[in-house]
Amino acid sequence: MELSLKVSSREVLKPEQLPKVLQRNDTQRVTDRTYFIDGSNQGLKTIPSEILALKELEELHLENNQISEIPQDIQNLKNVKVLYLHKNKLQSLCPELGSLSSLESLDLSGNPLLYASLRVLSCLRTLRELRLYQAGLREVPSVICKSLHHLELLGLSENHLESLPEEIVNQSKLREIYLKHNQFSAFPGVLCALSNLEVIDLDHNKLKAIPDEIGNLVRLQKFYVASNNLPLLPESLSRCNKLTVLDLTQNLLHVLPPTLELLTELKEVGLSGNRLEKVPRLLCRWTALNLLYLSNTGLHGLRRSFKRLANLRFLDLSQNHIDHFPAQICSLRNLEILALDDNKITQLPSTMGSLSKLKILGFTGNDFSSFPEEIFSLVSLEKLYIGQDQGSKFTYLPENIKKLQNLKELYIENNQLEQLPASLGLMPNLEVLDCRHNLLKELPDAICHAQGLRELLLEDNLLTHLPEDLDHLVNLKVLTLMNNPMEDPPMAVCAQGNDAIWSYLRGNRIRKMMATKIQAWWRGIMVRKGCGAFEELLRARRKGKNSPKDKKGKKAAAKGKPAKRK
Repeated sequence: MELSLKVSSREVLKPEQLPKVLQRNDTQRVTDRTYFIDGSNQGLKTIPSEILALKELEELHLENNQISEIPQDIQNLKNVKVLYLHKNKLQSLCPELGSLSSLESLDLSGNPLLYASLRVLSCLRTLRELRLYQAGLREVPSVICKSLHHLELLGLSENHLESLPEEIVNQSKLREIYLKHNQFSAFPGVLCALSNLEVIDLDHNKLKAIPDEIGNLVRLQKFYVASNNLPLLPESLSRCNKLTVLDLTQNLLHVLPPTLELLTELKEVGLSGNRLEKVPRLLCRWTALNLLYLSNTGLHGLRRSFKRLANLRFLDLSQNHIDHFPAQICSLRNLEILALDDNKITQLPSTMGSLSKLKILGFTGNDFSSFPEEIFSLVSLEKLYIGQDQGSKFTYLPENIKKLQNLKELYIENNQLEQLPASLGLMPNLEVLDCRHNLLKELPDAICHAQGLRELLLEDNLLTHLPEDLDHLVNLKVLTLMNNPMEDPPMAVCAQGNDAIWSYLRGNRIRKMMATKIQAWWRGIMVRKGCGAFEELLRARRKGKNSPKDKKGKKAAAKGKPAKRK
């Protein structure tokens, strides 16, 4: 067993002075009075006694093991400040755990903890961060909320909670609370009394309303209530004017309160999966926005004032009813990621090139009659998604694709391509090429020059053979060929994976090389015997004629002269 050890002391410890459990091959890092042990992912069934003897230890990671109990000697670690025990098999917590008087951060997530054993946590008066994610909790022990007055972070996500104890109001220093994936049908009103809260995460619950008292949380910066049943928002939310992140994804919202235009610090807003049908007018006043999610909101277009959002870097407009590319988007010069998948767009404007910082573009499932070559003006593009799982199908990919010299990933699946352009071999940065579910009959030999390729996805096409030099793509790790009528290599070879395919291609090359050498050798012999060019000999044989040498002999005999001998 090897543990990662970072040691600090004024006296440098030699490796031979350390217990074997703490030694490893890499160099010990020594600083000033800091002890750190990483024993995660080691298959430990108990905490080694050598660790429990390190009285100077300050940070201990034991997550992702098989530890079923905490030994009593845990009380020796009086200086430990950080203890991570998540994803083990702990059912109960020993009383001695409560004697860790310096402990500031404790993670017990992912353990099948018995509710009664949690009382010991109330003794950890210095605790600032407590994580109990996925611990099977149906309620939070009130004794914890009464006693732990220094908590700044409380993690209770992925449990079965329906409410919080009233005593949580004692957590006056609490800044972050995580409650997603629980069973809250009503917003925990007690949270509105915690004036220092900066982060509330209530994603994936059953909330139907947010109380007006939410406006009391004037320090709130991040508010996550995605995947609930909210039909409305309170106007008082506008008083939380320090909000930078507001996630309302997958709710029942039709409109937003006009007062929310006061939330001018917002940088990330999620509205996807609501029933808006129009872009809220106030949204165009959130000019600090960097990320905006408007997928599946019933939009047919954008407001003219949308171009005010000049700081946008990410825009998701997928799964809407947009039938033309909104010209306002071309004004968003800082845009880096644009998703317009699953709309009804038929053509692109010539001004696309103004999006000079765009790196990722999604156009899957639209109604282009042919490949939109306006995309080639996006010189910074690194990823292009233009597969057509719905909408019109492309029958060709233009040679000008080579203009996208920075392109790393090209997804053009679910089309009707019969061939690929040879210019793909001139794209040195191309790493992923997804051509699944097309009508490809062959690959261009030039594809073997695309030395950056890591993934080549070709299943469900009409391929019968591969370029003979495809194994020259030394970086190619993923090659998929299922549902192709492969003959060369045969499907039985393809099914064995890349190594078998490469071996087959190399063998083919060697056989062809040998055949060429034999042919050249035979041609040389025939020429040296005076039989003329090898091709001439073959033609003569096919016609049943003699060789030029035999003809000379016959002519000489007819004149009564002996044929010349060599």
